[in-house]
Amino acid sequence: MSLEIHTTIVVATWLAALGAVVSLLSSIRAFRTAHKLPFFRMRRARLLTGWKLLFAAAGLSLLSVALPHTEPVVYHFYRPSPTPTLTPTITPTPTITPTPTITPTPTITPTLSATYTPTPTPTPYIPLAIAAKFTASVTPNPDTVFSPLIFTQGLDLQHYKPLHPGTVFKNPVGHLYAVFTYDKMDKGVQWTAIWYRNGEIVHFETKSWTASRGGYGFTDWNPPPSEWLPGTYQVVIFVGQQWKVSGTFTVEGEPPTPEPTATPTPTFLFSPTPSLTPTLTPTFTPTPTRTPYHTPTPTP
Repeated sequence: MSLEIHTTIVVATWLAALGAVVSLLSSIRAFRTAHKLPFFRMRRARLLTGWKLLFAAAGLSLLSVALPHTEPVVYHFYRPSPTPTLTPTITPTPTITPTPTITPTPTITPTLSATYTPTPTPTPYIPLAIAAKFTASVTPNPDTVFSPLIFTQGLDLQHYKPLHPGTVFKNPVGHLYAVFTYDKMDKGVQWTAIWYRNGEIVHFETKSWTASRGGYGFTDWNPPPSEWLPGTYQVVIFVGQQWKVSGTFTVEGEPPTPEPTATPTPTFLFSPTPSLTPTLTPTFTPTPTRTPYHTPTPTP
């Protein structure tokens, strides 16, 4: 927004100044032509035209002077987004090159039997499994541009300011952002961000663009801590099927080991299986009756 407002005011100032010059020259020409006309009404009409052009030149001159002073007033209603400050890199101090004292005798250079031709780096592309998830039907603008990616472990979402930028992160990494600026993005176009680790896809997002035509944006990944394995990571951004920008960073150190989850053991207040106590049924045994003893009577 800051660049567009400034450019508009500069262009309007130059146009007003150019219009003032053209009006002034036209008024001078009208005055000169009026003096050569023999008829009174035609001469008066020509003079009136000259005065109008002269006043228009004066008004455009004042406008060209006043326009540059309106930029702070416009910013009062449309606040520009702040530009993220990049962390300067340390330039190494060159060391003194020692002067060789002994020049070695040149040896015979062997003739190569075959010349190695390096393989060109292929242009990044979207895998078919991700392309199948496209939902947008708007044709991407070929003039869409993206800035280089800035990787950071924290982001001020209000001003899009990276809090801990870098290209080397040590475990635990946590929530990581890839911040960028963009311009000439059309709403409804499909955009995709793919995260690779050592050439393998670990995360991606693809959806229809709903933000403004230009400004700041980001893609992020916040996996469980155990998934931040050490290695080289790459983030690639596409608009439609067109590759726009890539960036790499490195993760060092082993990720934290997830803590084991304890399995709860159910505690019963009462015995789950009640024990059965057998109930004895009494049996009645009849009491034996006494048999009277009979003494036999002897026979005489």
